[in-house]
Amino acid sequence: MQQQASNHQQSTFGTMLKQWRDRRSLSQLDLALSSQVSQRHISFLESGRAKPSQEMVLQLATVLEIPLRQQNLMLSSAGFAPIHAETDLLAPEMTPVCKAIDFMLNQQEPYPAIVIDRYWNLLLTNQGAARLINTFIDPNKLQALFCVDGKINLMRVVFDPLGLRPFIANWEEVAGHLLQRTHREANSSIESEQSALLFNELMSYPDASELWNNSSHSAQHTLLLTMHLKKSNLNWQFFSTIATLGTPYDITLQEIRIECFFPADAKTENDWKKENPI
Repeated sequence: MQQQASNHQQSTFGTMLKQWRDRRSLSQLDLALSSQVSQRHISFLESGRAKPSQEMVLQLATVLEIPLRQQNLMLSSAGFAPIHAETDLLAPEMTPVCKAIDFMLNQQEPYPAIVIDRYWNLLLTNQGAARLINTFIDPNKLQALFCVDGKINLMRVVFDPLGLRPFIANWEEVAGHLLQRTHREANSSIESEQSALLFNELMSYPDASELWNNSSHSAQHTLLLTMHLKKSNLNWQFFSTIATLGTPYDITLQEIRIECFFPADAKTENDWKKENPI
């Protein structure tokens, strides 16, 4: 029984290694040369005929640019303990990083800025982001409808007819882009079950599957995709930039994204400054 379990672990590692190599469009020879090992050894690792050392797992993971979460899975599949921590943002050791994130959020005022995890759960906002969301969705309604396990998922907020969807004038364009992005994230890493579940959930919302099946991947004639929000006499357009933390050694830090929103036209900028005087 122990030998069977060992063989299963080894086979799992070999499968993961091959999947990541294929995902990076590398041949066994390409990976061997970049990793400074023989092609034969790569072949033996993928077939399960050789067992990698911990150092070899990490060496191959570095060359293949495998995210830290998946590196832990590869280590486990090879029979080693995971080495990359996943630390809560509220932990004391995160204080310097949180200060830096708070600085970025504050510098973005009066314009919106948010911090999300890899599953699009809202972690932090600045005052501008809170104002933007609350303009279209009552805070109590936001908590009652979209807060699950203490987290608000922004994808649900966008796609749900009770969320932002009725106020997004170019919803089909925005939703099509977000579906493609979520699908890409769900398929960009191995063992991304939660991302796949999120994509399937989004596809269950009204018109989402039709939009996905009929979406056009043709080149756009605009410089940036904007989100066009309308409510009564409000008519706002925003585009966004996304930042990540450099050289993270922690899973949480590698996966968080800081998204900043900027007015896409003069009217939005003028209206926003009136609504949010500096």
